[in-house]
Amino acid sequence: MTPIPSPFFPSLRHGRMRAFAAFLAAILLSLCLMPAFAAPPPNPTETEAVLAAARKQIDDIRKRFTDETDDAALVKQRGDALDIQSKADAATEALTPQLASVTARLSELGAPPDGAKEAPDVAAQRAQLEKNSRALDAQLKLARLLSVDAGQTAEQISAQRRTQFQARMGERRDSFLSSQFWTEFRSEFPRDLERLEALGDDLSTAIGQTPKWGWLLLIAMAALVIALRIWIGRLILKLTATRVPPGRLRRSFLAVAQVMLSVATPGVIALLIHTGLDWNSQLSDNTAALLATLVATVCFGGYVSGLGNALLSRNRPSWRLPPIHDLVAARLHWLPNLLGTLVVMIWLAERLPVLLNASLTTTITLTGIVAVLIMATMSTVLAIGRRLRRKIVQENEAPAPFWVSLLLGAVWAVLILGMASLLAGYVAFGAFLAKQVLWILIVMASAYLLSTLIEDGFSTLLGTSHRDGEREGPSLRDQAAVLLSGVGRVAVGLLAIILLLAPFGEGPMDLLQRFDQLRKGLAIGEAQIRPGAVLQALMVLALSLLSVKVLKRWLSNRYLPTTELDPGMQLSAATLFGYAGFVISFALSLSAAGIGLERVAWIASALSVGIGFGLQAVVQNFVSGLILLAERPVKVGDWVSLGGVEGDILRINVRATEIQMGDRSTVIVPNSEFVTKTVRNVTRSNPLGLVQIKLPLPLSTDAEAVRELMLQAFADHEDVLDTPAPNVFLDGLENGHLIFNAKGYVSSPRAAYGVRSALLFTVLKRLHDAGLEVSSPPTMLLASAPPGPPNPPEPTAAVAPPPSA
Repeated sequence: MTPIPSPFFPSLRHGRMRAFAAFLAAILLSLCLMPAFAAPPPNPTETEAVLAAARKQIDDIRKRFTDETDDAALVKQRGDALDIQSKADAATEALTPQLASVTARLSELGAPPDGAKEAPDVAAQRAQLEKNSRALDAQLKLARLLSVDAGQTAEQISAQRRTQFQARMGERRDSFLSSQFWTEFRSEFPRDLERLEALGDDLSTAIGQTPKWGWLLLIAMAALVIALRIWIGRLILKLTATRVPPGRLRRSFLAVAQVMLSVATPGVIALLIHTGLDWNSQLSDNTAALLATLVATVCFGGYVSGLGNALLSRNRPSWRLPPIHDLVAARLHWLPNLLGTLVVMIWLAERLPVLLNASLTTTITLTGIVAVLIMATMSTVLAIGRRLRRKIVQENEAPAPFWVSLLLGAVWAVLILGMASLLAGYVAFGAFLAKQVLWILIVMASAYLLSTLIEDGFSTLLGTSHRDGEREGPSLRDQAAVLLSGVGRVAVGLLAIILLLAPFGEGPMDLLQRFDQLRKGLAIGEAQIRPGAVLQALMVLALSLLSVKVLKRWLSNRYLPTTELDPGMQLSAATLFGYAGFVISFALSLSAAGIGLERVAWIASALSVGIGFGLQAVVQNFVSGLILLAERPVKVGDWVSLGGVEGDILRINVRATEIQMGDRSTVIVPNSEFVTKTVRNVTRSNPLGLVQIKLPLPLSTDAEAVRELMLQAFADHEDVLDTPAPNVFLDGLENGHLIFNAKGYVSSPRAAYGVRSALLFTVLKRLHDAGLEVSSPPTMLLASAPPGPPNPPEPTAAVAPPPSA
């Protein structure tokens, strides 16, 4: 069936233009998630003409597609509908800011004054703006309506294609084993052969009309392409081994480079052949379209061949990515090139019958031949793999995983079912199963290579495990590498799922539409979530957090040490700056994503409910932490006592404070405890430590000598401060003893215990050397003897402990 021309595009008569358009479509598909550069606003007259033509075309498509049975024609009509939708959406995006600009200018002019006449230029400007506003508003409404109609039409065509697809899957024809099928084939094949000969004559005429020097030039260019392919391949191998960072990235990068070369080389040669055949634009539209699409198919066949050769890597086993045994890779070296050829054959078997308007039996025969070739290839690969796997298992005594056996069994079952369907007459279903096996193999291999490249790239370029001199343990770079590689692999997995659904009625235009919808984003309430905006928000968040980290480090290490703030206050100031920077970074990322802070009020409402039930303690501790950092009742380095916990404050975090006790253990105390309970801060106002010694001596002791001796002991100790000066007091008399109380000060309460112990040793030794003994005679407690035997026991004596020091 002849394709229906579209009024939006001129007729693509020349095959080179079609190939170039296909190349541009591939580029646009790869860049569909990137923001486009702003284009100049269209002319209102041209926009109105384009929208009117689109309105007429969509009405014509709606009238014709319901009676259409040819899938190729339905694909063409759906492509036209999607093209109309894209143009309508583009017109909407272009007209919206123009209408907003006109409305803003009208608002600046304000309402016309009552009872007064406007200036002629102002009145003329107002009238023109109102006219433009009405025209833009009408065009905008028409574009939106046209986008909805085109989208609905495309969905209806897709539904019709799925219905026909399901009908074809269940349709049964005469089997290849029946004589009736071959009788019908022999009667119809001569007519199809004549049409094929007509196509061959058309190509022969095109070959003859191209000058000989042109063919010689094209052959020389093809030879140059092959030579460049060999030279570039060697150059890439050399650069990969010397310039790419060591690690798995070298292997994955080389594999991707080989795939790209395998796509470019046959594609360029096919384009040169197409140029030679269409030298003078003498081909018919159908033949030119066939050859132009054949160029893209050859590129895809080269991709399949290059992908298989890159993964097998028969000549360089050490560079092989998947865990494939060398024996298996050597025995399957023919498989990638054969699969690439099968891809081209599948496309020719689908397009040639449509182009030649071939009979049904010829179409079924071509489809069956291609399906049989695919099944035979897959069966051969499975048989070779099974034999080699047994040999490898016998050598290594390591059985294959269970999931491998299960997967191979499923593939065998699908191939057997497909062959049985072909022999039973269900050719469409059998061919579909065979093509599906091949398609799944291509998609999974592509997803493996791409995910491996993403993981190796991020782990090598961002990770620190391969760098010399890096500190041990995971770093922020390692975390970013793991996170980004995980996101990339998930995206590859989702893309693989979309591509696996393509044979079930999906086509290139369907995939383009899905990517375009992904680019436009998802509307959640008033917020429009777009992938480009999300990526921009992530970049803003990452750069903001990095800037905050750098500034915080600069404050902590460079600026704050030059101020008069104590170390605890410096740490508190840096922590507060980090909290504020995180909040600002999050707000900036929301703005970059297109979500204003006023639009997250519902989030705050939901959080308030959560705070009321389960997050109250968390928020209380967070606010308490801010109070501790601001008011500083305690700070880092203080010695505090709280509820039986006594030690030094190591760190004040968002939710809790870390306290190091005397045994070097760490206690985590919620921040609210420091705000709501009584806290003893030993070092807050006076950081000095008190050393106090109390000694009881007999009444006969020379008090002045003892005082001088103790003062000298305090003065001789290097840790005792001269100011305040130590002193010795006589507390009084207790039980016939003189109670001496010596006091001194050290620089920190943490040193008081050790200094007191050393001073006790020194004072006791000096008292002993001076003949002054610290004694405490026993205290006698007398009690009357109870009645009993004639010789009552003697009174007992209880020794009272000396007064505590």
